[in-house]
Amino acid sequence: MRGIFKTLAVTAVAVAAVGAARDSRAADISGAGATFPYPIYAKWADAYKKETGNGLNYQSIGSGGGIKQIQAKTVTFGASDMPLKGEQLAKDGLLQFPAVMGGIVPVVNLDGIAPGQLVLDGDTVAKIFLGTVKTWDDAAIKKLNPNAKLPSSAIVVVHRSDGSGTTFVWTDYLSKVSADWKAKVGANTAVEWPLGLGAKGNEGVANNVQQTKGSIGYVEYAYAKQNKLAHTKMINKDGKTVDASMEAFQAAAANADWSSAPGFGVVLTDQPGAASWPVTNPTFILMHKKAVDGAASAEALKFFAWAYAKGDKMAAELDYIPMPAKVIDQIQKSWAEIVGADGKPVYAAKM
Repeated sequence: MRGIFKTLAVTAVAVAAVGAARDSRAADISGAGATFPYPIYAKWADAYKKETGNGLNYQSIGSGGGIKQIQAKTVTFGASDMPLKGEQLAKDGLLQFPAVMGGIVPVVNLDGIAPGQLVLDGDTVAKIFLGTVKTWDDAAIKKLNPNAKLPSSAIVVVHRSDGSGTTFVWTDYLSKVSADWKAKVGANTAVEWPLGLGAKGNEGVANNVQQTKGSIGYVEYAYAKQNKLAHTKMINKDGKTVDASMEAFQAAAANADWSSAPGFGVVLTDQPGAASWPVTNPTFILMHKKAVDGAASAEALKFFAWAYAKGDKMAAELDYIPMPAKVIDQIQKSWAEIVGADGKPVYAAKM
C-alpha cells in the first residue's frame, strides 16, 4: 500500500497507546483484525491521539486473525467483518458491536476502462470467480456492456489468501445470488477458491489488481479510491444498475434490523431497494465481557465513544457510513456488560 495508507500506518499503527485511565495507570489500546475498516480506524486514531494524547496500536491482519487474537486475550479488542453468532459470543464471553459500515466493490484492471464504466451483475461475477466465465469478451459480460471495448484476454481472478471478513461478506453475497456458488463454494472467512491469485488483506488484493492486467478482485471501497482502481457498477436485487457511493451504501443499510441478531450481527448483502449497493456491510468490534485489563478496556471504549461522537465526517470522507444515532445508544448501553475485576462496568456511558 502506498500514499495515504502508508502515512496513516506510521501515525496510527506504529504508536503505542498511553491513555489516562481509572486509578491513574497507563492503558494501552491494542486491537487487531479486519483490514476492511483499517483506513478509517487509522484516520480516527490519528485524530484521537492529537486531541487526547492517547494512541491506538491496531494490527490490520484480517478478521480471522482478529478473532483468534481476542479469543487468546492478546489484544484489548478484535475486529471482524463477519459477525460471530450468539452461541460463539457466549462461549468466548465476548461482547460484539458494529463500529462503522462500508461497501465492498469489484475492481478491474482493463485498458480503457475507467471507474464505474463497466457493469456487472451478481450471477456473472459468481461465474467469473467460479471460472466458467473465462475471458473479458464473454457473451455474459458483453451483454451487460454492449458499447464497451472488451479484450479477448483471459480473466485473472484475485482473492484473499488470509482469513477475511471481507471474503465472508463477498462470498455471502455470491451465495445469495448464485445457487451454483452456494453449492460449490459457500460463504466463510476462508473458502476453497476454484481459481485465482491469493493476496493478503485488502491492501494485497488492491496491489495485485493494480499490477496485473486483465485482473478482477474485491476490496473495500476506500482502497479502490485511494489506489485509483477501476471499480465496476453492479446490478442490484431490484434489477437496477448502481454505482458505488456513500448514498448507495446508506440505501442498503437503511432497513437494517439491528435487534434481529445477538451482538447486532446483521449482514447487509443483497438488500432490496432501487438505490441499494448489493455488497454493503458493517464491521464489528469484539471485547471480553470480563476485561483482562479494565483500564485498557475502558480506554478502548472511550476511543469508540469518541469515534461515534466526532468521527462521522472522517468516515464520510472515506465513504464509510456512520452508525445511526439510535443504534449508537443501544451499543453504548450494551457496554455496561464489560466489567473489571471488581465486577463493575469499566465504562459509564453518558446517556
